[in-house]
Formats: sequence, structure tokens, C-alpha cells
Amino acid sequence: MKTLTITDAKKNLGRWLAAASQGEDIGIVCGADIIALRKVEVESTDYALREYGATPQQVESLEKATDRRHRALKRSGKLVAVTPKQLKAMIG
Repeated sequence: MKTLTITDAKKNLGRWLAAASQGEDIGIVCGADIIALRKVEVESTDYALREYGATPQQVESLEKATDRRHRALKRSGKLVAVTPKQLKAMIG
């Protein structure tokens, strides 16, 4: 494991994050502790649970409601597809 001081880590944070994302063990010394930088996989349901406390059932319910709303807006003509060129013209 490569261990760094907070100062060293801050100087080259991008480098150390890239190394950690490639599987290298990187640790930052914080007082008497070493805090590890590691790549983690995050799924939308996992993120929703950790960030908002939402259960998988609540996420599924939200996905269904969003899909229903999307279809309704599309049917009503309030939701339309635009090209990047059209979007630029719309916003100025």
C-alpha cells in the first residue's frame, strides 16, 4: 500500500485517484488512522439507499411513476425530441 500525507495527497489528488481506480492500494494518513482510497461499484438502488434511505421497492415505484409521466407527456405533445442545433436555437 502506498501511504501519503494529506498534503501529498492534495498536491496530486488526480494521480492518486487514477491509481486507486486501477486497483492500486492508496492510503492517506489522517492522524493515527490510514484512510484507504478504493474504487467502489455503485448501483442506482444502492446509491438511493445510502444517500436517501430509499428501499429498492421505493426506487422501483419511482421508476414506474416516472415512466408513466414520461409516456403521458410524450402523448400530450409536451415532451419532444430536439437536435443539438435546435436546442442551441431555443436557448439563444
